[in-house]
Amino acid sequence: MHFRLSLATLLLAVFTLVLSSDAVGNQSKNTSDYEAFSALPTYWTPALSPNGDKIAFVQNTTGDNAIAMLATYDLIEGKKHFLLQSDNERVKIRWYKWVNNERLVVSARYETRRGTTKVHDTRLLSIKYDGSGKGAFNLVNWERIKQRAGNPRHIPQFHDDVIDWLPNDPDHILIALDAEVLGLPSVYKVNVNTGSVSRLERGKKKIRDWITDRQHNVRVGVSLDFESGERKVFLKEGDDWRTLFEYNAMTEKGAYPLGFAKDPNILYYRGYKGDYKALFTLNVATNEHTEVFSDEGYDVDGSLIYSPVTNDAIGIRHDGRHYWDERYVGLQNGINKGLPDYQNTLVSFSDDEQTYLVYSESDVLPGIYLIGNREKGSLDFLFQQYPLIDSASLSEHELIEFEARDGMKIEAYLTLPKGDGPFPTIIHPHGGPGARDFSGFDYWTAYFTYKGYAVLRPNFRGSRGYGYSFAQSQMKGWGLAMQDDITDAAKYMVEKGHAEQGNMCIVGASYGGYAALMATVKTPDLFQCAVSFAGVSSLKHIVMHSRKFLNNEFVENQIGDDFDDLEARSPYYNVEGIKTPILLVHGEEDRVVRPLHSRYMADELEDYDKTFTYVELESGDHSLSIQRNRHRFFAEMDAFLSKYLKRKHAEHEVANSNDKLEAQSE
Repeated sequence: MHFRLSLATLLLAVFTLVLSSDAVGNQSKNTSDYEAFSALPTYWTPALSPNGDKIAFVQNTTGDNAIAMLATYDLIEGKKHFLLQSDNERVKIRWYKWVNNERLVVSARYETRRGTTKVHDTRLLSIKYDGSGKGAFNLVNWERIKQRAGNPRHIPQFHDDVIDWLPNDPDHILIALDAEVLGLPSVYKVNVNTGSVSRLERGKKKIRDWITDRQHNVRVGVSLDFESGERKVFLKEGDDWRTLFEYNAMTEKGAYPLGFAKDPNILYYRGYKGDYKALFTLNVATNEHTEVFSDEGYDVDGSLIYSPVTNDAIGIRHDGRHYWDERYVGLQNGINKGLPDYQNTLVSFSDDEQTYLVYSESDVLPGIYLIGNREKGSLDFLFQQYPLIDSASLSEHELIEFEARDGMKIEAYLTLPKGDGPFPTIIHPHGGPGARDFSGFDYWTAYFTYKGYAVLRPNFRGSRGYGYSFAQSQMKGWGLAMQDDITDAAKYMVEKGHAEQGNMCIVGASYGGYAALMATVKTPDLFQCAVSFAGVSSLKHIVMHSRKFLNNEFVENQIGDDFDDLEARSPYYNVEGIKTPILLVHGEEDRVVRPLHSRYMADELEDYDKTFTYVELESGDHSLSIQRNRHRFFAEMDAFLSKYLKRKHAEHEVANSNDKLEAQSE
């Protein structure tokens, strides 16, 4: 009961005031130039209702006290409704989906504690598209569930694991919820109008994930032993469970189910073709395996795409979208022909597939949403994500490849500002580390090049998408070859004449923040400055903290468990030799990398009388979700980089600023 009251206070206020687009889009001429890049997206993730008559979206207001508002727009009546608001502090709108033409289901993430450990919990909300009726309410009624649960004191951390939206039953959805045993979810059917629940499948066999077929029957369970790493994929056959795949998720290549075809005997799964992930089907009746799609030299990632018309799989979300249904291939090709300079992604469809939404971006286009109608043959502008950024000031990325010191080929994205080099340079390693940089708009890179800095974003060892062996390089490898790849990326920039020794900085967030700090330890003379946002400083503390969670064995397998070795690969324990000025920034409510990493690092830097600045962002999280914090971070970074990097091409920045002011005055 206490949760429902506090969540309602923080998130569930219904907006009745319709804001004009001018209130969101205008910017003062006195606004600092970096604020165009540090502004939250004005709109994001629009979604069509099943009949295509309405659009749901999140709209961010401007200013330091900006709020995120979940809204809908009725395309027939021309009415806009504000449903929920969040200040992006304690409670955030995580995702939302139309469950029928009148109602949305919303995932809310909020900050809480489990004992003394700060964590995130999620809850599901149900709300009518116009905010009418009983307004938003908690969809998973815990009071009703715990009456039948074997452990009434256990309250599940995550309530938003929807495993089937039941499109033919608009009043219900299926969710997986570990109501009885921690980490062992059962499957429940939930009424989206009343919150009433019934259990369909009890948790068993260490199954952590459930999959239904296209006829909405629970068919597959994926088990995982958190201690040993043993994983099994079970197929339900009557009252029995047959093992389809079995492997160790820590040490072996394996196969993971993605979903069924319309044919209930055809299961799609992601397995390995040599060293790279590919998409296959398994006929569970005949045990026949068939390759569906592979991408030479890269892993096939992403989830299946289903057609609401055919109820069958039509493609996969891989590096955008890859379709094998000719109807979608034709539509995608037509859009690409009309917008040839952009990466165009179909993001939402009405149930009859006649109305659709497209997201278009490029290296120099910050991202727009368009609405299309196949009957009319129209494609019209809908939303712009970053209206304050002038595309003319941005630079295109170039996919390059350099050779690391041991001969390994490393891909990276090179972005050069306008003018002639060499340039002051930013080496910008991504987070993760099991993430990957792509082409397309990136607001950090856009800001750097606007300011006249060259940027290199290396997909160093441990990055995802480059095969099993490449990804496994991160296992107990933080600070080793992974770090050397980043060092070699900086040397590549000098060798190619894009940068000068003595005029480079390294900037990163999360794992990238760790890499930035570790660079000051391993290569103290290479960079003129280092910026770490939410960076890890002590691998030992990561491992110790993980022991409070179910997956701690996986963390130790990834990072290591020898404390002497962990200290040798941690910036916090090697401050004495640091020469590089450091900017440390961390959110005080970061639940992913705890702020103690930057606090401890700052204390140690101070003890050794090193040059550094530490900024802790009030209520800040791991993702710069709060507008004032994003502005504050960019302000600190802007001043810090300007102090330590010599900008020979500052006239480019001045010209851009003048152009922007002239455009605003017009």
